[in-house]
Amino acid sequence: MLQIQDTIISFDVLEEAFVCDLSACKGICCVEGESGAPVEESEIACLEKALPAIWNDLSPAAKKVIETQGLVYRDAGGEYVTSIVDGKDCVFTCYDENGICRCAIEKAFRERKIDFYKPVSCHLYPVRVKQYNGCRAVNYHRWRVCEAAVALGNKQEVKVYQFLKEPLIRKFGEEWYEQLSIAAAEFNVKKI
Repeated sequence: MLQIQDTIISFDVLEEAFVCDLSACKGICCVEGESGAPVEESEIACLEKALPAIWNDLSPAAKKVIETQGLVYRDAGGEYVTSIVDGKDCVFTCYDENGICRCAIEKAFRERKIDFYKPVSCHLYPVRVKQYNGCRAVNYHRWRVCEAAVALGNKQEVKVYQFLKEPLIRKFGEEWYEQLSIAAAEFNVKKI
């Protein structure tokens, strides 16, 4: 483990390869899972503000869930997560012409309809951040649905922290990421 500021980072973030391969996985990470994606309390207002811009991209079933249950709920661990449809799809999913699951929030952001990218937990995936008594654990989440991403990351020689540069900076800041990059370079030299 590596410590930077108030974070403890798993070495897996530095040494494991990863590059999303949507053509292979079809965005299944937004569909499968035990609950919705983690949402920070401060992000709930952003989701509410974005809703009118994404409403027409949502499925009728997702709209019904949002109308009856809301955008988020508290999971078994007491954390806010996105609402889900029929125990699987995140309510913010939409599908493109190739059947690839996309995020309606990210789509609206890229179309410049809103200024909120999407929940940071989604942006950070496959990294998960968990708060523990004064520090945050930053871990790489292995999941069988991401096997193609691992293969592509190995082929392109891109590590998790490199692939996730933008969301890691969004979450922790430029200085933190700079320190992580220096630590990764030192870590990889020591491995040789």
